[in-house]
Amino acid sequence: MATKRNVYLNMKPLDEARQILFDHFPAVGTMPAETISPPDSVGRILAEPVTAKVSSPNFHAAAMDGVAVKAEDTFGASETRPRELQVGSQARFLNTGHVMPPDTDAVIMIENIQMVGDDRIRIEAPAFPWQHVRKMGEDIVATELLYPRGHVVSPYCVGALISGGIYDVPVRRKPRVLIIPTGSELVDWRTTAPENLKPGQVLETNAYVLEKMIAACGGHAVRHERVMDDLALIRQTVDDAVAGDFDMVMTIGGSSAGSEDYALPVLQDLGEMLVHGVTIMPGKPVLLGDIQGKPFFGIPGYPVSAIIALEQFVQPLIRRMLGAADESRRTVAVVPTRKIASKLGVEEFLRVKLGQVGENIVATPLPRGAGMITSITEADGIIRIPSQSEGIKDNDPVQAELLRPLSAIRNTIVVVGSHDNTLDVLADQLRAGDAALTLSSSHVGSMGGLMAVKRGVCHLAGAHLLDTQTGEYNRSYIQRYLPDTPVKRVNLVMRDQGLIIPKGNPKGITGIEALGREDIVFINRQGGSGTRILLDYRLEQIGLSPEKINGYFNEEFTHMNVAVAVLGGAADAGLGIYAAAKALGLDFIPVVTEQYDLIIPEAHFTSGNIQVLLETITTDIFKQRVEALGGYSTEKTGSIME
Repeated sequence: MATKRNVYLNMKPLDEARQILFDHFPAVGTMPAETISPPDSVGRILAEPVTAKVSSPNFHAAAMDGVAVKAEDTFGASETRPRELQVGSQARFLNTGHVMPPDTDAVIMIENIQMVGDDRIRIEAPAFPWQHVRKMGEDIVATELLYPRGHVVSPYCVGALISGGIYDVPVRRKPRVLIIPTGSELVDWRTTAPENLKPGQVLETNAYVLEKMIAACGGHAVRHERVMDDLALIRQTVDDAVAGDFDMVMTIGGSSAGSEDYALPVLQDLGEMLVHGVTIMPGKPVLLGDIQGKPFFGIPGYPVSAIIALEQFVQPLIRRMLGAADESRRTVAVVPTRKIASKLGVEEFLRVKLGQVGENIVATPLPRGAGMITSITEADGIIRIPSQSEGIKDNDPVQAELLRPLSAIRNTIVVVGSHDNTLDVLADQLRAGDAALTLSSSHVGSMGGLMAVKRGVCHLAGAHLLDTQTGEYNRSYIQRYLPDTPVKRVNLVMRDQGLIIPKGNPKGITGIEALGREDIVFINRQGGSGTRILLDYRLEQIGLSPEKINGYFNEEFTHMNVAVAVLGGAADAGLGIYAAAKALGLDFIPVVTEQYDLIIPEAHFTSGNIQVLLETITTDIFKQRVEALGGYSTEKTGSIME
């Protein structure tokens, strides 16, 4: 079966694409019913109204330990005129939950009676009818409606169902979804050791993520084994699935416009295409179709695209099939930490980190690549940039959909500035001491951190800015760029900075001066970073022009990314910290020991969260963990630098 390169045949805006899907599959709440036990029904959707078969309680019951009496026999009793009752005829002892004896309608608590001999009691206050008595049907009356159809059964409902005599609960059957991952490059993580992963191979993860997302919205997903990039094989797999007992079928990968993207030709051969391509980012290549009356989805292969596509199309359709209300995330006004450009004509789902700084919740954008799963696992929220917008301005409030509770966001310490591996250790150590306290760090370079402090969009900044005139770190930059912002400068670590090079130093690099060689490819840090300032200073010292360095303008934003570039062969050298080289088994040529400080505005310095952070960095366990990374000294850690 021959194929050719596809084109997006029917690109639609998101709202229109969703409406096309829902109009084509209009049935709401049509999944057939099945009966299950009350405990197993938690989270399920009722297919029918449920009415009680018995009352609860189904008898008049004592609500306290004491004696059952007829209320009128106690009338007139007081402290000055106590009344005595005969045990057995006028007063009968019973415990909480016992059946009320005939001809009694009240309970006197055991602590309010006095024994007079063996067979009489004395009371000093009257009882009123139905005092301390649970009447028959007080909670549930037989035949009353417990829950309407479409109700989502909660753990609390289990007790009411059983108490009402409902032992078989009618719920809508979960829609069965077959997930078919496609791609010859995919390998099974269960049978592939990480060290045996070869270039070009990709661990298949999407099917597992989508399976759990489908379960979370009420569906039942089945993962098919990986199917190779073979049109006939994919077609047969889809055809068999549609003919089986699945309610919808989806392929992962192959929905785009490449010559080996087979989802579209399979759909065109077996059924009807509804939408090919939606003007969203990530998620544009999603494919919506109908095969023999069953929904078919071609889900993009990039992880974030797959997640967005499932959230916007598959999950809402499953909820409609179950008769459940569609879910919407809570939104909150946030202030972007910087201007963010966006592509006109495409609605962008921008993943952001959030934290409350002062009166505002600030949003820092995460990497935007559709293949970066961490951009959504680390996200606290999503800003949806409309298709008619070219971006959002800094300090201009916009709405963000929350991926974490607002309480957690308000308990987040926002760090912006230079990257350092010890921030990851600090984030983990903070959680070890206080599970509710989190640290969110964004890597924009030391100067970017100072500017974030100046704009009031972070709690602190990490910086290692060398003053080439004095040899000091950070002080002069603070004086120059933050003259009106009182801050405290606290040392986090002293660290070794140098050239990260491949194991064994195959090109014989000896120092900074070697970067001018034609056979050396360099990977740089971004402008404004302390590492970039250090490099430029050293280049000036030795008289080496940046233009003569192959790769000077190739930038990365973290030390670990620099190390990865060297490890992967994209560069022969990069300037970074020893800990990054050690972590990836690379060699290292020391250049300087530098000072990495935390710049903390005085407005936040005395806050509870910052004080917890400062206490944490002075603990022995934090220092031990940092020094184990290699290339760090904690001798000054926690010291306020003058």
